[in-house]
Amino acid sequence: MRTNIVLDDELIKQAFLCAPIIKTKKALIDAALREFIEVRKVKDIKNIRGMDLLADDYDYKAMREQK
Repeated sequence: MRTNIVLDDELIKQAFLCAPIIKTKKALIDAALREFIEVRKVKDIKNIRGMDLLADDYDYKAMREQK
């Protein structure tokens, strides 16, 4: 998707310093979006913690013994 945006020059400079392997603004924005999505996915997974996701009769010890 082609779009025009105004970027903060100082943020772009800092981002390039953090990722010296990236050479273009397009690649930098792509990497930033991918990282943003991955961080959000991890946060979503962390929200699941503490929820009862296993069946009541699940016995991990019994499953270990079967191997």
